[in-house]
Amino acid sequence: MTAFSRRDIVLAGLAFGSVGTALAAGRTANDEKPPVRSEGTFPSLAGASAWLNSAPLSREGLRGKTVLVNFWTYSCINWMRAHPYVRAWSRAYADQGMVTIGVHTPEFDFERNVENVARAARANDIDYPIAIDNDSALWRAFSNQYWPALYVIDARGRIRHHRFGEGEYAASEDAIRQALTEAGAVGVLPRAVVHTNPSELAADWDHLRTPETYLGYGRAERFASAGLRGRRQSRLYSLPETLKRDAWGLAGVWTVGEKHISVNEPGGRIACRFQARDAHLVMGPTQAGAGRRFRVLVDGAPPSGDRGVDTDADGRGIVDESRLYQLVRQQGTIADHRLEIEFLDRGVELYSFTFG
Repeated sequence: MTAFSRRDIVLAGLAFGSVGTALAAGRTANDEKPPVRSEGTFPSLAGASAWLNSAPLSREGLRGKTVLVNFWTYSCINWMRAHPYVRAWSRAYADQGMVTIGVHTPEFDFERNVENVARAARANDIDYPIAIDNDSALWRAFSNQYWPALYVIDARGRIRHHRFGEGEYAASEDAIRQALTEAGAVGVLPRAVVHTNPSELAADWDHLRTPETYLGYGRAERFASAGLRGRRQSRLYSLPETLKRDAWGLAGVWTVGEKHISVNEPGGRIACRFQARDAHLVMGPTQAGAGRRFRVLVDGAPPSGDRGVDTDADGRGIVDESRLYQLVRQQGTIADHRLEIEFLDRGVELYSFTFG
């Protein structure tokens, strides 16, 4: 799979800027809109390996319905920030005949666990049908390459709109509304009301400078400690005294694998230098259900009021499941900072830093 999607989408977001206010300034329901062109036909859904929140759905059974397909993977910060819009549309337009389908195509191995996906669906208040795409069959059928990715399919089975990544929400909603109108929806369709929780807040694109950083040797970049080695080798690392922005390093005994790194002894540390409002880390315990303690420092001090939703003011947190953890959310001026995480227990797997 050649889907370098999260970093690509972050960079695309830097170019597009923040578009979260687009709905508030959007056109009214009675405005004339240009015709939406067909972009192909609705691929088969037969490749899904399982379904959540629904019996299996089929392309044939959905004929005559407007369908919104949303590709996601649950630890992706870009999907998390786009998700409130999909959730709102799924509820606002269900009575008009729209069916929303979330296609969960995993990026990391822990996202292949259906119980993990079900837990993430509950945590993110997803009640629409979810197709489990562990073999990437639907990903290939749609020729998709990104998380998140939206496809609007009309009642005749034609793909009428797509959107890769965050933003342009008003355009996607317009495509939904037009497809529903063509299918016979009557009356003025009110626009969806979008609610977000703290983890779903749009990125601060004006100050986001640091890209997503993968930690396994297969895609690692900007590693500042000496001698990053792979092939599941365990070794002792040391942090450099200074880090350039976007660089990262390790201290203590770590095992570096292709897609993740593992802390082998208590006291292992990882540090990076970043500029963004938010700092996240995708990680999980080596053994399912085992809580592992960590502590976050920003420029050598506890984050206090700049703590993330998964840390307290002293920077302390627990890794108890495989997911994205929000470590820092700055409340004041966004500047360049050194972030350091110490693991007080061994047995944590780390996958990537993401920022917002």
